[in-house]
Amino acid sequence: MNTIRLLVVDDEPLNLAIITELLEDENYQIETAEDGAIAWEMLQLAPESYDVILLDRMMPNMCGMELLAKIKHHQILKHCPVIFQTAKVSPEEISEGLNAGAHYYITKPYDECVLLSVIKTAVDDRLLYKKMRDSLAKNNSIMHLLRQACFEFKTIDEARSLATLLSNACPEPDKTIMGLTELMINAVEHGNLEISYQEKSRFNRQGIWLEEVNKRLSATAYENRIASVQFQSGTNGVEIIIRDQGNGFDWANYMDFDPSRVMDSHGRGIAIANKLSFSSVEYIGTGNEVRVKI
Repeated sequence: MNTIRLLVVDDEPLNLAIITELLEDENYQIETAEDGAIAWEMLQLAPESYDVILLDRMMPNMCGMELLAKIKHHQILKHCPVIFQTAKVSPEEISEGLNAGAHYYITKPYDECVLLSVIKTAVDDRLLYKKMRDSLAKNNSIMHLLRQACFEFKTIDEARSLATLLSNACPEPDKTIMGLTELMINAVEHGNLEISYQEKSRFNRQGIWLEEVNKRLSATAYENRIASVQFQSGTNGVEIIIRDQGNGFDWANYMDFDPSRVMDSHGRGIAIANKLSFSSVEYIGTGNEVRVKI
């Protein structure tokens, strides 16, 4: 496995030393920058090299919000997870950072275990995105010709494979794939398998999420449940409908990035789809059908 490369940006040398020491046993390659302007020069020189950016918000020369805006407008860097670490802790400030494109938000002073957990989640997200991006590149030959299709799926792997396939039929595959993957996995785990938000939090902490998913897939109560995805492409754009056989959920709470869940290891998928991947995301009825448009 290739070494994971992190860029830590902070104007306080002590903070850089503390974070570097904390991460030195995690097999990450750590690089540091003492302000946003220096970090921006480093990122432009090697935009493909960094896997996660840990960014202080309040810095001289170029603050974290300015640097984040530049990152999100860069064709390559915009997909790199950014973790804000800052003393600005009001809900409005947290929402501002998340809506500007930060993937995670850690408030100072932070708990070391929380920091390590958030970085690991960001790294996992990055590795998954790279894997899906590589898969997109290998399977993009004729999918742009697709006009209408319907598929059924049951497992997490099937959801990911179908999301990759259908993203290649969309105008901007690399923009679509993360949101579509999140919605289709949601149909499996939270829809058909009825894994609640609280349960997933616990399973993630215990490291048994996938084990629990596979256990429920073979359980009598869930083994016959399927999810489906319907694809339609035309002159007005693309419409995708995802349905599951669960009881639905309170989807409205997840359409935006929620400051109260900012340090959770999950719970951003629907907001990513709504804010970043699609022109519109609409849940129907109780929430076991979602329609997206591009």
